[in-house]
Amino acid sequence: MKPIEVLIIDDSALVRKMLTRIIDSQSDMRVVGTAGDPIAAREMIRSLEPDVLTLDVEMPKMDGLDFLERLMRLRPMPVIMVSTLTHQGSDAALRALELGAVDFVSKPQLDIVAGLQDYALEITGKIRAASIARIQKRPTCAIMPKQNTGALLPKPSSRMVLTDKLIIIGASTGGTEAIKEVLMQMPPDCPAILITQHMPEGFTKLFAARLDSLCRIHVKEAEHGERAILGHAYIAPGNRHLSVRKSGAKYVVMLSDEPPVNHHRPSVEVLFRSAAQYVGVNAIGIMLTGMGKDGATAMLEMKHAGARNIAQDEATCVVYGMPKEAIAAGGVHEELPLGAIAGRVLTLLGIGAAARRRSNAAS
Repeated sequence: MKPIEVLIIDDSALVRKMLTRIIDSQSDMRVVGTAGDPIAAREMIRSLEPDVLTLDVEMPKMDGLDFLERLMRLRPMPVIMVSTLTHQGSDAALRALELGAVDFVSKPQLDIVAGLQDYALEITGKIRAASIARIQKRPTCAIMPKQNTGALLPKPSSRMVLTDKLIIIGASTGGTEAIKEVLMQMPPDCPAILITQHMPEGFTKLFAARLDSLCRIHVKEAEHGERAILGHAYIAPGNRHLSVRKSGAKYVVMLSDEPPVNHHRPSVEVLFRSAAQYVGVNAIGIMLTGMGKDGATAMLEMKHAGARNIAQDEATCVVYGMPKEAIAAGGVHEELPLGAIAGRVLTLLGIGAAARRRSNAAS
């Protein structure tokens, strides 16, 4: 089988050397070239025709985001962004996903040998996912505005209104944009939504804030022990498991530092299993795009507990891994295109089309 051919674009020679060593150590992939800036990379892309790019965010001569926008407009291909763990770097990585990058990793710490094996597993896994991803051209306007335009949209009040229903979402590769599409269609009075998206520590809080600026519901990074209330979505913090518990008539958000499950923390399996145990028939489970099988077994447990489960269909997934595995496990009631999932959820909740039109008109 032909190995996955990777082109590394990074202004740091040490980072290029480290990534080359990691990638070339894998039997199913190899580095076909390295470039110190996007200008040099352009000709290499044409001549080498790599399967996947790794692209630094901050580089000389041309910013990584500018290069990505042009690349996705003129020659769409799988890209993994390499970002520093700073607020600015995190923001740029999230904007890169909106432009069409498949995923991102933090920049390797050159002075830390411990943990390098875990980093190697992370980046090579994401390269494998990127190599089979569905890549589409993205319009320039796909970047979210930096200002909080969502402040003009009505939000639910802060009163502690509770609901016996919960929406439970799991996602990985390609999931940030899929989650955004689902949440932007939710009305302010929808049930609470709990979300596990595979994402590194340091990115999830900003991801939640960006969604909050666009949606009519509140979106936030989950906090341990808080109540899950109407019109709110709670995103699992990077490197912490998210689950739900029942306290009387209320649902409570729980976080833990338990070991990774299915090689992930947060893990979709942990969230879905807690929904099966504590939410049961009142849960609607949604499995979105992602590599691997995290959550498939627990989604079947949700189904057995009475939940109604939906999987994103193959045609609209960036990577049709997690939905495919959930379907194969028997845990899915219906498979739908991404754009139809939110409407189906609202129908299952008894929020009809007329009510949705009134809610949209009011916004």
